[in-house]
Amino acid sequence: MLYAIGDIHGERERLDELLAALPLGDDDRLIFVGDYIDRGPDSRGVIDRLIELQEERPCIFLIGNHESMFLDFLGWTNPNCFAGDAFLMNGGDRTLVSYEYFDSDLEPTEFELPASHTKFFKGLKLHHREGDYLFVHAGLNRAALACDDVEFALRKADPEDILWSRTTADIPHKLGVTIVYGHTPANDLEVRWNSPFSIGIDTGAVYGGKLTAIRLPDETLFQV
Repeated sequence: MLYAIGDIHGERERLDELLAALPLGDDDRLIFVGDYIDRGPDSRGVIDRLIELQEERPCIFLIGNHESMFLDFLGWTNPNCFAGDAFLMNGGDRTLVSYEYFDSDLEPTEFELPASHTKFFKGLKLHHREGDYLFVHAGLNRAALACDDVEFALRKADPEDILWSRTTADIPHKLGVTIVYGHTPANDLEVRWNSPFSIGIDTGAVYGGKLTAIRLPDETLFQV
């Protein structure tokens, strides 16, 4: 089975609770849809736990818009890293506190992450296709959703769409997959069911909602 986990946003304790609640078997795998950092109390601790976790079982980690902003803020040059000027306005100060950045008196481009964290961030994927599911952080643009071929659709979707889109996730499409995404909690902080087109699993853990995992392909929910 494959378990997809929604936006964590520095909620290390909630992450530990959810992982403990999952009935994981030896062959089960995990995929995370991004936004591990910002806003919550322990962004660095979340990354530490995810690094440990990938030593325990197969894991896939997508990049979220918050990782994109953070790495751009630090001066990384990568097509998936941008909007660093908005990092502090989106809860980035909590991430910097967890990394003791404000105690360093360094400029962002001079500040060095722990080597294991640098390796982790470099390994983040923009999207992942598996079976009848496509995993992205936020969504695809309308031109991509108008396609009937997933690979062609992904070529038409640029990183800004995949990391930031909030207007297209619930649109019906003919891609032949269910898009599993995070990024945009529903007003009631529940899972955004739009079967068979998409499932939104950001349930606002950092806003007082639940942290959600969905097991695939039976689409069973686990929440803390």
